Amino acid sequence: MLSISLALSISANEASSTPPTDATVYFIAPLDGETVTQTFRIKFGLSGMGIAPAGTMRDKTGHHHLLINLETLPDMTKPLAATDKIVHFGGGQTETELTLSPGTHTLQLLLGDYAHRPHSKPVLSKQITITVE
Repeated sequence: MLSISLALSISANEASSTPPTDATVYFIAPLDGETVTQTFRIKFGLSGMGIAPAGTMRDKTGHHHLLINLETLPDMTKPLAATDKIVHFGGGQTETELTLSPGTHTLQLLLGDYAHRPHSKPVLSKQITITVE
């Protein structure tokens, strides 16, 4: 187990991988401008790449990170921190249930590599705005 952790730690300092030029990440649900209940289902879409859990070094793959109400994008050269505004789906999940307070919220998807870093050309969705009842 120590050798795996050490390998990931060393690899996390290397350059992030380059995604295919046609790679896109997007929301299947909800859609931009949609009104949802406080607890709702989010479905992530990905084209041109595959999904692999964090820690799995496989070419042309990554895993989802959900950016919630971020005014400024995170540093795209470093591993993404797990916060209440940057939610990791390192198990390779492609959907989740989310609960947000009533009001207007922004959501955006960012694909991360095996070490939670954005790819060298970030695979980033369009930011959507939803209203929570």
